[in-house]
Amino acid sequence: MKTHLSRQSVALIGALLAWLALPVFADDWPQWRGPARNGHADEDAPAIGSLSAELSPAWRISIGGGFSSPAVSGNQLVYCDGKDGQEYAHCIDPGSGKEIWAVAYAPSFGDEWGTGPRSTPIIEGDRAYVQSCTGEFRCLSLVDGKVIWKTSFEKDFGVRFVGSKANEGTASRRGNNGSGVIYKDHIILPVGNTQGASIVCFDKLTGKIIWKSQNDEAAYSSFLSSKLAGQDQIIAFTADALLAVAPQDGALLWRVPFKTNAKRHAASPVVFEDTVTVNSHTFGMVCTRISKGSGGWTPTKAWANQQLKVNLATPVESGGYFYCLGANKDYVCLDARTGEVKWSQPGFGAGTKDYASTILVKGKLLILNEGGQLFLVAADPSKYTELGRWQICGNTWSHPAYAKGNLFVRDGRSLSSYHLAK
Repeated sequence: MKTHLSRQSVALIGALLAWLALPVFADDWPQWRGPARNGHADEDAPAIGSLSAELSPAWRISIGGGFSSPAVSGNQLVYCDGKDGQEYAHCIDPGSGKEIWAVAYAPSFGDEWGTGPRSTPIIEGDRAYVQSCTGEFRCLSLVDGKVIWKTSFEKDFGVRFVGSKANEGTASRRGNNGSGVIYKDHIILPVGNTQGASIVCFDKLTGKIIWKSQNDEAAYSSFLSSKLAGQDQIIAFTADALLAVAPQDGALLWRVPFKTNAKRHAASPVVFEDTVTVNSHTFGMVCTRISKGSGGWTPTKAWANQQLKVNLATPVESGGYFYCLGANKDYVCLDARTGEVKWSQPGFGAGTKDYASTILVKGKLLILNEGGQLFLVAADPSKYTELGRWQICGNTWSHPAYAKGNLFVRDGRSLSSYHLAK
């Protein structure tokens, strides 16, 4: 007996089979700053020997504007760019650079720094989550790019995007740059409503609002899900404070005010043991210890280094030490427990100003500076040991992704793949 299926049924079955065929890899880079959002490559990631003098891209494609970073999961790479007045999400094959689908999801925003999206996508399962500069958020099917659910920070929460006319450097001025974070069945977003919906938790599959919390404007920093003093927490570096809320209901756990020039908090929080470290162009680098007693949660200052006025770059921790771009066009290593600088490498690459990204891969640091130079450096607190360098791209503020031995690098004009594994 023959069974006749409608075109819609065939399409649905095809999409389902395609999703089931998606491989699950441990060695992915599915979000901002990697699998655990700490700048560490997965423990299964292949090691890097040295930077070859013959380093050349496996592929390179032309892309539109933006500072958004690529995200890689299995056989999909998602990146966002701006062109023709729209912000686009693209899904490509990371092995070849061939496009699978592309979808426009919001009007494009631009200022004197450039045009295009600045928030990094998140890939989980069969979905990709993308966010525009103006606060348009979309959950997309990883199979075909179709919208599964969406929200608008302005239409749904009253957060008006002002652009460069704003007087302070919050997300309403330079764009909703910070990425939300997934926690179990939920995704928590930096909405920035100052009347009780600064941080909003959604069901990641349906978009249903689970809870709303806090009254802070959103800055540019990305959220972090981590455990402190034995409890899971959602950590946010807003325009007004460093704080944490409970992931179950959004209840405030602790809060440390940080009032800075232009409220330009861009770096992500870094968790080490039971401390959280943040940095800024105004106050330098500050480490806060989090403890819980009979009276509740208590944040106390562990140390502060006012000389490390690092604007955009986020440190990476390894073996109890932080590695990061310094405040004086140098690269530094400091003790994560005391804030003491162990060494500083001056003149760190041509073009370095405010930004360099750092990825830890099996005891070695992959550092991409603003001028597009890639460095391989030993994660050694005793001295700076350079293992190689190469001019890999043009000027960039985008964090690269390292997955399956490949480094995916974006500059203002292109996206490239370099194979770095031994």
